Amino acid sequence: MELRRVIESSLLLAGGFVLHQIMPPLVAGMKPDMSLLMLFIVVLLYQDKKLVILSGLLAGIISALSTTFPGGQVANMLDKPITALAVLTLILLGDYFKLSRKFSLGIIGVLGTIISGTVFLTTASLVVALPQSFLVLFISVVLPATLLNTCFLYMLYPIIAKIKGLVSKVEFNSGEEIV
Repeated sequence: MELRRVIESSLLLAGGFVLHQIMPPLVAGMKPDMSLLMLFIVVLLYQDKKLVILSGLLAGIISALSTTFPGGQVANMLDKPITALAVLTLILLGDYFKLSRKFSLGIIGVLGTIISGTVFLTTASLVVALPQSFLVLFISVVLPATLLNTCFLYMLYPIIAKIKGLVSKVEFNSGEEIV
């Protein structure tokens, strides 16, 4: 695992934290977790199992520290690593079946967010009583988050992938190339 990849992943997850902070709550204090979006992008960019697990743990810690949902700390710590590994599996399956990247982005956005929301709500319901029923929270928070994450994934992934490609080829005045 390269230090540069760890740093780039951390910066993307920090951007996810900012997105998570500015997202308003929808129902019962729950916000769509936009930090998932950046976790998906990290997994898409670096399909390294160790880095995916590390990023999932880091995203879980960041979300746990910033959650406003009762019992959300434990739920986030379980949800993010599981979701990161699930998304890695989806990417590998998409590559195996030779799916286009555009189609894979849709699958990752939809299934990744649904997996995350289901694990989160299930864990939270085991830790504390949910403020609303599972179904109400799933419909009012997870489904809108699924739509938002999928749309933003289609918009941001190509931009970030292009920037990452350009940044890795920039040269310093000394002629030393950043690899």
